[in-house]
Amino acid sequence: MEHAQLKADEKQYVMQTYGRFDLSLDHGDGCYLYDLDGKAYLDLTSGIGVNCLGHAHPILTRALQEQVGKLMHVSNLYYTKPMVSAAKQLCEATGMKKAFFSNSGAEANEAMIKAARKYSQTNYAMDRTKILTLVNSFHGRTIATLEATGQDKFHQYFYPFTDGFDYVEANNIDDVKAKADDKTCGIMLELIQGESGVRPLDPVFVRELEQFCKERDILLLVDEVQTGIGRTGKLFCYENYGIEPDIVSMAKGLGGGVPIGGILTNEKTSTALQAGDHGST
Repeated sequence: MEHAQLKADEKQYVMQTYGRFDLSLDHGDGCYLYDLDGKAYLDLTSGIGVNCLGHAHPILTRALQEQVGKLMHVSNLYYTKPMVSAAKQLCEATGMKKAFFSNSGAEANEAMIKAARKYSQTNYAMDRTKILTLVNSFHGRTIATLEATGQDKFHQYFYPFTDGFDYVEANNIDDVKAKADDKTCGIMLELIQGESGVRPLDPVFVRELEQFCKERDILLLVDEVQTGIGRTGKLFCYENYGIEPDIVSMAKGLGGGVPIGGILTNEKTSTALQAGDHGST
């Protein structure tokens, strides 16, 4: 299909929720993408951090082909080797205790929010539900994660949003202390903010925040959807900061191009979600 016809059909049949570049891609190989005419482009975005092994990686391609030939999908009512193996490898590599798998980064952050609130309400009070996030953060496009996102431009048109979030300045521990109260259950942050620029957090602030959370049993929730799976030189970015989160969310590179998300929980939060509390097809 020629580029012009493809554009025309997209405009006619696909909701116009993206501002696409004037480029139709046909296939990829390694770090290169190719358009319909065979012109090569160096892929500098990796599918916004998704294609951590590049395009058409032979090992990943072979593994996917083999799995599709065995089981395309079964529900979470059964055991499967790939699910258990992935959870085991992630826990053993990080020291975290349990994994939960979903389909996307936004779903992963939803699971992290639910686990944090369940832990807090179970151990403290039903109104201990507030989560602090950082100004200029981005956590997803569901109703809850939009409200968790600390950017006003995302807080439009989709009211009413989910209550229970407040925003603090990055690298300002005094602002955190001023807004964290006896109803605060968690502080959720990206260690490198990536939607409003590329903004690594100050290591001193991060360590102070970790200590503040430990003293009050406020859960430290680290959104590693974009920074996780090797993108910062470690398996997860939090390892560069020498901290121990209570819950970590992950997605994007976790599947190397296949839709997947999830969370990792530490010992304290590993039993927060029980049968029937959460799920994902």
